[in-house]
Amino acid sequence: MWHGGGGWFSYMRSGDQKPRLTRELLLRVLSYARPYWRGISGMLVLILLSTGVSLISPLIFRTMIDQVLPQKDLHKLILLALTLLFLPILNGGLAVAQRRLNSAVGEGVTFDLRVALFSRLQRMSLRFFTNTKVGELMSRLNNDVVGAQNAISNTIVNIITNIIETIALLAVMLSLEWRLTIVSVLILPLFIVAAQRLGTVLRDAARRSMELNAEMNAHMNETLNIGGALLVKLFGRAKDENNRFSERASKVRDIGVQRAVIGSTFFMILGLVSAVGTALVYGLGGYYVIQGSFTVGTIVAFGSYLGQLYGTLQGLASAPVDFSTSMVSFERVFELLDLPRDIIEKKDAVELRDVKGDLQFENVMFNYDIDESKLLKDVKRYGRMEDVGGVLSLTKSGDGKNGRSNGDADEAESETHSSPTETISQARDVALEDISFHAKPGQLVALVGPSGAGKTTMTYLIPRLYDPTSGVIRIDGHDLKDVTLDSLSSAIGMVTQENYLFHDTIRTNLTYAKMDATQAEIEAAAKAANIHQFIVDLPDRYDTIVGERGYRLSGGEKQRIALARVILKDPKILVLDEATSHLDSESEALIQDALKRVMAGRTSIVIAHRLSTILAADMILVMDRGRIVERGTHDELLIQNGLYAQLYETQFKREKV
Repeated sequence: MWHGGGGWFSYMRSGDQKPRLTRELLLRVLSYARPYWRGISGMLVLILLSTGVSLISPLIFRTMIDQVLPQKDLHKLILLALTLLFLPILNGGLAVAQRRLNSAVGEGVTFDLRVALFSRLQRMSLRFFTNTKVGELMSRLNNDVVGAQNAISNTIVNIITNIIETIALLAVMLSLEWRLTIVSVLILPLFIVAAQRLGTVLRDAARRSMELNAEMNAHMNETLNIGGALLVKLFGRAKDENNRFSERASKVRDIGVQRAVIGSTFFMILGLVSAVGTALVYGLGGYYVIQGSFTVGTIVAFGSYLGQLYGTLQGLASAPVDFSTSMVSFERVFELLDLPRDIIEKKDAVELRDVKGDLQFENVMFNYDIDESKLLKDVKRYGRMEDVGGVLSLTKSGDGKNGRSNGDADEAESETHSSPTETISQARDVALEDISFHAKPGQLVALVGPSGAGKTTMTYLIPRLYDPTSGVIRIDGHDLKDVTLDSLSSAIGMVTQENYLFHDTIRTNLTYAKMDATQAEIEAAAKAANIHQFIVDLPDRYDTIVGERGYRLSGGEKQRIALARVILKDPKILVLDEATSHLDSESEALIQDALKRVMAGRTSIVIAHRLSTILAADMILVMDRGRIVERGTHDELLIQNGLYAQLYETQFKREKV
């Protein structure tokens, strides 16, 4: 007789979400359902038909008991029996059709929301990604989108279904016996009290279970990936990790047993409450049968309707919480869709054409101040690995707000795998101050300076990964803020110290720079980057899978593939970090040779780590604490006997050019 435990689980899951249901939010939610009004209308029709069919069976039972059996009417008995067989088939067909429409609507809404979210994320600035957990974005694109879909395809449909069924059931039951109907409804408060009190206990157990599972999963994730497994083996901690995992797995086991017992008790007590109502109805109905004012068939039919009524009333009682909980998911989706962007393309932005490569910084200042209004709000997600503080020690994070640090951007650096030398510049109030220089087409500008001087930060401003706090950056006389983002991206090629490769083939990684590149163009770029011969020696040649982040390749091989990718893009302005300190001498020589080809005929802004690059530079910018403190050629700067001369003595003098 108990049909609807799911609603109370929604109550339990809502926990501390504090949903806010407003008219504006509701109208916006319904706007996503508008394109699917035909499917929703079809579902409503099927709901009405299904409800009508479900009301027929108890009436057939009443007819069989009160008329057919006493009269021993075999013909009518067979007819009614066949009808009882046909009704489930009909109802099943209606359910399949309803499910088909429901899935079409739900998956359609999911598609619309995911595409809208993904498109929005593509236009967010690097600042957003360095201050937001990847896991949180995945939750918005998966968990919250599915939760939002449920609001339209399940929650709203269930509410409408329960309303229709409740009205129909009450109408039929009132026509049978109004006094029993009142008794049936009066028992509902017992459901609410029992479910709320027991639901709190079960909710807390479920939450604890999710937290323990998150700790166990995070431990597996940390120790079973390639880096973690290597560390465990190098330090001989296999036994310690086995013991640590066993301890956490045992906690998951114990809470699982506890949840099973609590859940069983929960439904047992709710079943007893339902039995109280059933006993009262059958007791009172039996009394009426004895008094002759009620037939046996009627009380059997009434009992069938009673089970359906309790299920629908329970669903309606929990409907506000179900709906509000679904709205929480929509709120999180809309929050991401509504986030203001740091990097905005003007409506009248011009497209860069025939780029010459003239680059100019004019009094540029930049800081890494974080505007919280442009970041996602903190969301507590039970059962997510991101909620685990110290994965091994289980130490909780002091801040934990979307993984953001307290103003320092050293975490941002690690997230984007940019140069670790820039963390000091990001810790300063002002990362760049009064930066002015002019790189003419085809010139090579070398950036040198101590760690944390702001070199990488400066290069990130050129492709508008960030916008300067003040000042202007121009390409061919155009303010970067006045040109289209796509044309700006096409004009600039960037190779960072930590090069990212997709878990795909070498060909796919190369053609990411030019989707329609021919095989001849691909090979020419690879040859220019001194990587072609290595590729053709592989069993699958250009169709070789490089592994996650290119892990199957060496550092030098990854860097040369990244260079080949930039060559294939053929940008007029090249920005690169030529770091080769972690490479062997052969790889370094190959890369240095490739760099000469890459930079030829292009305006190049290079964070220089080699004396050969510095000597070839048309202009050297010496940076310290976010400012350009010296500029000139190698010989001019040595004569000044300043910071560059010190760097030359400590870093470059020993190199053989």
